Formats: sequence, C-alpha cells, structure tokens
Amino acid sequence: MGLMGRRSVQPTEAPGQGLRTAEPRPTFAEIYESSFSFVLRTTVRLGTPPASVDDLVQEIFMIAYRRQNEFEGRSSLKTWLYGIVFNVVRAHRRDLRARHPQALEGDAPADPDLLADGGPGPDERAARREAGLFLERFLDDLDDDRRAVFVLAEVEQLSAPEIAAVVDAPLNTVYSRLRLARAEFSKAVSRHRARDTWKDRTR
Repeated sequence: MGLMGRRSVQPTEAPGQGLRTAEPRPTFAEIYESSFSFVLRTTVRLGTPPASVDDLVQEIFMIAYRRQNEFEGRSSLKTWLYGIVFNVVRAHRRDLRARHPQALEGDAPADPDLLADGGPGPDERAARREAGLFLERFLDDLDDDRRAVFVLAEVEQLSAPEIAAVVDAPLNTVYSRLRLARAEFSKAVSRHRARDTWKDRTR
C-alpha cells in the first residue's frame, strides 16, 4: 500500500485510560554518567588537540546541562549530544586555525586508547593501540567535514539522516562526503598493508 493509502497512526490508548505519558527525561547526572566516555572519545576523534580535550569536554557538558530541557526524545540522546560535541569542536578548531594554526599541526598526538575500543588482554591492547594510531593518522589527513561524517558513520554508527541533522548539511552532501572519505580510507588501508608486507619481507 502506498503512503497515501496508509491510515494515520494514532497514539495508543488503553481502555479507561488517557494517552500514554512520555518517558521522563533523563537527569543531567544520568546523561553525564552514561555519556562521558563517548563524549570524550568523539571529542578526540573529531580533532581536538590533546591540550584542549578536558576543557572542551567540560564545556560540552555545561552546554548539555543548560539545554537538558530541550531534549524531548525526538532523536536519541547520543544524536542530541553529538550535535553539541560537533558544534563545540568545530568552533574550537576554527578558532585555533585562525589564531594558532600551529596548534592543529604540532601538538602531541592523542592517546590511541581514546581512539579505539578496549580489549582485555595484552595482545588485544597492543592491536587496539596500533589501530588507534592508524585511525588518528588517517583522520588527521581528512578535512574537517569529511572527518566528522566518517567518524559519525563508521566509528559511532550513526545513520546518514542522523549525521545530516548533527552537522546541519543536506543528506546528499553527507553521502558525498562519506563516499569520498571511505575511498580515502580504503587507499590508506592499502598503503598500510603494503608497508607491513614490505617490513615483513625485509626482516
């Protein structure tokens, strides 16, 4: 049945009761506790210099605290927070690029443990660290627009419509940026594997 032929969906109502009440908004303490790790991780992945990470994470949660009543459950809590993270990091990087461009080029690398999810054993931790370093180098080579789309899609698993809402860009633009970023990632992986193969042969 086409869209025009569908019946409109009405809120469900139990016999003898009014409309179901909406789920209560999470408290700020619940938002902070459940979201701190991914806010920190995404702040790093979007290109915040290590010296600024703590300050930006604090700023992000201060904004979330002030705006917590704006969250109405129309999107997921993560998507709502990603919008704040994205805007804060983007503004910070623009300010650094204008005033202190060297801060985006010469700062110490981010801790790879913040860039890749953890594993319990030493072998997994070593693999995680290597993957984090590779991801960091790749992301640093992307422009800010492609970097944001790639992180949100491939690392944080947001859908394209969710990403479009976060970065305030048309959906087709998101698809285009993601396609280009994925192509660059494939090339980077190929170069990385070629270097590893060459190292193995020269040992």
